[in-house]
Amino acid sequence: MSSDPPHETVRAGGRSVRINRPGKVLFPDDGLTKADLAAYYREAAGRMLPQLRGRPLMLERHPGGIQDHGFMQKDTPEHTPEWVHRAELPKEGGTVTYTICDDTATLVYLADQACVTLHRFLSRADRADHPDRLVIDLDPPDGDFAPVREAALRVRGLLAELELPSTVMTTGSRGLHVLIALDGKAHVDDVRAFARDAADLLAARHPDTLTTQTRKDARRGRLYLDVQRNGYGQTSVAPYAVRSKPGAPIAAPVTWDDVADPELTARRWTLTTAADLLKADPWRGAPRGRSLGPARRRLDALRKERGGRR
Repeated sequence: MSSDPPHETVRAGGRSVRINRPGKVLFPDDGLTKADLAAYYREAAGRMLPQLRGRPLMLERHPGGIQDHGFMQKDTPEHTPEWVHRAELPKEGGTVTYTICDDTATLVYLADQACVTLHRFLSRADRADHPDRLVIDLDPPDGDFAPVREAALRVRGLLAELELPSTVMTTGSRGLHVLIALDGKAHVDDVRAFARDAADLLAARHPDTLTTQTRKDARRGRLYLDVQRNGYGQTSVAPYAVRSKPGAPIAAPVTWDDVADPELTARRWTLTTAADLLKADPWRGAPRGRSLGPARRRLDALRKERGGRR
């Protein structure tokens, strides 16, 4: 018979949150439990909540541990406590009531629900079709991480030409995300078109190493510049979220100096090394959201200039 307590209570942000089966092992290769996950999210809340507040979430849950397939959850279940914030948003043929994580207690509660990974909207719920983030997802074509770092620096270079400051994070899975903070005034269709055109231009500049081909068999070993997450209702892994991978890697904000470090990998930080990650804020002083209009005009000029050289 197991001696594990059936539950424990965690104090989080002024609330008492019950963790059921705290000894439930979620990461079998590492012996990490639901209590470990809840403790991390409680500790990381100060860094994580500014990246989550007001944003609808897609919840990746693994009640049986990460060795099972788990499931992605959009709708907020009826049994969710009333104090957890929600947002009802339209979808084709109806609506979805998404969970919003605005406080530490919600983070801990979601850990109790075996929500290992939080995936966030690139917009806030009150303006769901006007994103204030744009993301370019960079995954390696094989196991070598060097092309990801190189591609990220090239993305940054193009964005600098467009006068768009950028930040970067590891995904905790395979690659890096380059992010741009926007002022939220551009419609999602315009943001997606801008991301697609910028990626196309960069791929045209580096045709031997970069591509925007969605079909894997058409990439021929080149790194894919993925901008698909910029559509309405799409999500991107939240900064500081734990991934459902062996070792419990964390999607971690980093500096551009980190990207130049050949030791950097997508899984550099894990649940067991989270204390080191949380010591400093790599995104401290990150730029405010920029208008997309001037950048769009600069991008169009660069595209026209390149077209004129052909």
